[in-house]
Amino acid sequence: MFGEIFFLYCALVITVCGVLAISLCNPIHCVLLVLLLFFHMAAVYLTLQAEFLAAIQIIVYAGAILVMYLFVLFLVNLQRELRLPALTPTPVVGYALAAALCGGMLWGVAGFVPGAKGAWPLETLSEVTHTKALSRELFTHHFLSLEIAGVLLLIALVAALTLARKQPAAVPAQEQQDGSCQCVHGNNDQGGAA
Repeated sequence: MFGEIFFLYCALVITVCGVLAISLCNPIHCVLLVLLLFFHMAAVYLTLQAEFLAAIQIIVYAGAILVMYLFVLFLVNLQRELRLPALTPTPVVGYALAAALCGGMLWGVAGFVPGAKGAWPLETLSEVTHTKALSRELFTHHFLSLEIAGVLLLIALVAALTLARKQPAAVPAQEQQDGSCQCVHGNNDQGGAA
């Protein structure tokens, strides 16, 4: 009974935090709401006895990803941000699309029928820990997907570093011809011997 009430509490907090994170105007408040959402997701993983996933949720997402979001927020000048045109002409159309998407998801969840247990039933998971089961699945059956994800992340990292690198300042034409570093305005020395 306590497990069901705790799950409903976590589900309610996750839903409310998710909706508020995309609807509030202050980006710092949005990041803090996402942090609260990540902690409650880790609590849901703990109720499912997936301690490894809960620890990864806290360390990777709440620790690293949100810190990166905060760095981006502090580095970007929010007063001069790029204003993009709206995806929909009026907010009513956007609300209707969101309601249709939510209805489609709820219809899919209502029609969900649990199937076979697969290769990892509860008895097998109690003998082997979740960490070993997850690593066996990742490094045997989904190894190619894991490598493709790693290559895509490496490409994104190189692209981000390339875009973030400062471009060298343009060299005046006179400096290119002379090969010397003289001031563009020059220093008119009118007196004294050289």
